[in-house]
Amino acid sequence: MFERWGRFVYRWRWATLVVSGVLLAASIVGVLGGGTLSSGNSGSGRLEAERANSLITQQIVPAQKKTGSGFTLIFGSGSLTASDAAFKSAILAAVQPLTTDSRVTGVTTPYDVPAAAAASMTSRDSHKVLVQVGVKDSSQVARKYYPELRSKVRSNTLSIQGTGALAINRAFDTTLQQDLARAEYVSLPVTLILLVLIFGTVVAAGLPLGVGILAILGGIAGTFLLSRFTDVSQYALNIVTLIGLAVAIDYSLFIVNRFRDELSAGRSREDAIAVAVATAGRSIMFSGITVAIGLGAMLFFQGTFLASMGAAGTIVVAVAVFYGLTFLPALLSVLGGAVNRVRLPFSRPHQHDARGFWHGMAEWVMRRPVVVLLPTLGFLLLAGIPFLSIRLANGDVDQLPPGDESRQGYDTLIRDFPGQDQTVVTAVVYYPNSSPLTSEHVGAAYDLSQRVASMPNVLRVDSLLNVDPSLTKADYQRLYAGPASGLPQPLQQALRSGSGKNLLVLNVVTNKAPTTDEARTIVRAIRGQSVGAGGQVLVTGQTADDLDIIGYILDKTPIAVGVVVLVTYLVLFLLTGSIVLPLKAVVVNLLSIAASFGALVWIFQQGHLSNVLGFTPQSIDPSVPVILFSIVFGMSMDYEVFLISRMQEEYRRTGDNRSAVAEGLQRSGRLISGAAAIMAAVFLAFGLADVVLIKAIGIGLAIAVVIDATIVRMLLVPAIMRLLGDLNWWAPRPLAWLHRSIGAGETQIKTAGEGAA
Repeated sequence: MFERWGRFVYRWRWATLVVSGVLLAASIVGVLGGGTLSSGNSGSGRLEAERANSLITQQIVPAQKKTGSGFTLIFGSGSLTASDAAFKSAILAAVQPLTTDSRVTGVTTPYDVPAAAAASMTSRDSHKVLVQVGVKDSSQVARKYYPELRSKVRSNTLSIQGTGALAINRAFDTTLQQDLARAEYVSLPVTLILLVLIFGTVVAAGLPLGVGILAILGGIAGTFLLSRFTDVSQYALNIVTLIGLAVAIDYSLFIVNRFRDELSAGRSREDAIAVAVATAGRSIMFSGITVAIGLGAMLFFQGTFLASMGAAGTIVVAVAVFYGLTFLPALLSVLGGAVNRVRLPFSRPHQHDARGFWHGMAEWVMRRPVVVLLPTLGFLLLAGIPFLSIRLANGDVDQLPPGDESRQGYDTLIRDFPGQDQTVVTAVVYYPNSSPLTSEHVGAAYDLSQRVASMPNVLRVDSLLNVDPSLTKADYQRLYAGPASGLPQPLQQALRSGSGKNLLVLNVVTNKAPTTDEARTIVRAIRGQSVGAGGQVLVTGQTADDLDIIGYILDKTPIAVGVVVLVTYLVLFLLTGSIVLPLKAVVVNLLSIAASFGALVWIFQQGHLSNVLGFTPQSIDPSVPVILFSIVFGMSMDYEVFLISRMQEEYRRTGDNRSAVAEGLQRSGRLISGAAAIMAAVFLAFGLADVVLIKAIGIGLAIAVVIDATIVRMLLVPAIMRLLGDLNWWAPRPLAWLHRSIGAGETQIKTAGEGAA
């Protein structure tokens, strides 16, 4: 099939290039058309924190008629204090342009609120104050014009920092865009240099890079199209660029190299294309399937941004395979021998060496397989040990670089202002079929409030049940059972802000950070409480959301990993016809992934190299291991496919396992190393990112690729295959017959003037 496809593309090469040009134009239109990307999880609707938050949104927020969003300004002075007239006048002058802006709904300073509120808006040393700015639009809309509003606030007397939800969301948007641009600026020229060194000619080197750019454009256009039908994370574009450039160049590298091999062996241009597509083309098809299967692991996490990243990654892999089997063979058909033009002065003409470094390396390993195998396995297991101490927590503002203004403002807020270092855990007392304000229900909620208030690390519980300290439980039961219009004004306000048709809210305040074990213990303890028959206690807030998402990911991970491993095993069986090689590939991949995970924890959680890489040590975002597994598993199988395909060619030709391993490594080792160097360069370019999540993914992937292309492919694979011998290629007779029947195995190529092989 692949041979016939190669000849078809050769004969219709100009038409294929025209179709590719049309698709390129469509991709450019799609990219320019853009799309709406989400800054967070869309929500599965099944997690307790999501349910509780949804109930509050439905039953309380509409009654309060709150819309819009806002940000916080922090004004400071080294000499003036908040009580100085000069401080006050400087603030009022600085915010005056905001008060006349039609997009601003309100500007609140410490000078126009009651004394108690003013105290909470003044720093402990009185040299800083907060100003709250409300805007009419949602954060999704307002973040676009936030920089304009922020630029209006200036002062020659006071320092100013902008922070708050709107400023932080905007910072993530712009930082991710800058990270993406920086990665492209760094990776593209470095990739071109590496390709020139690998191929020795400029023309051959430019082809994979061109296919990589085509794949990225197609992947971004596909991602924007996907965003019109479902929520797509803003991180998806980074994944598309990262994966698209890596796999497209990888696949093109093998197609171009095989084409040059066949030309140097004396084949005609058509036969060279046929052989390249039938061998390397077949390999990239299987490789694309395995990479897509790996990325498919993220599709199991519906309701999180992982699902959209998995879909976007799958799209760009499909685009890369498509161009690798159409545009690239068509262009090679046109170029022919010109692919070797513009040769570097120090390079030699392309030719295959029957004996070389990689052949010698394989022979060296196979002469002492046990001696090589044991320390190699020991190193991988040792490198993976830090992963056992991983601590998961959703990424927060500390994902931003320390120099970002909104991050600095947030740190100032937490450090210097009273009460700002507190975490609110929101408990929802929910009665699905009745009012929460009956005497019985109010009494049960009051008792719950008292129990929660006595828990360790709980500072207080704010609710409609402690508005007036002089009121008793019986008083609240009597007052709330009657008509709301007859209540004192403070109780009426508490009812509006703290209760709905079927629920009332308890705001549990602690001075423990949201992701600490102490805050998580409070959430678990509240969830263990009850309010009698017919009532439910639901918990939401940042800590509860953190726990629920981690739990959701941990629950889904076993089935996601299991399905990916099983399907990959089946695909590799179709490739090799062996039941042993796929098992070896899966086990070895899991070992290299464990080692890269250990390095991830060692660097980002334990903080080694944090000063060099410029980030704050922190818990690992639960999405990072999932993303790394999905990409690394697929990419590692990518190398496995190319290596085993070459070995299989030789084994079928000679029937000698040892010779097949050495020859296969010789023929593919240089390319795998070159491809790994390119991938590592691309991934390290993303390791320069300022957003810690992207930095962790980039560096984690680079480490995984280096481990896989060196320790695994150079040492582990030859040692294991030497010990297994001919068992590598074994399958039970029924499965071997099935493999032959479906025609998944390679066949010899029929070249021009030859009969059927």
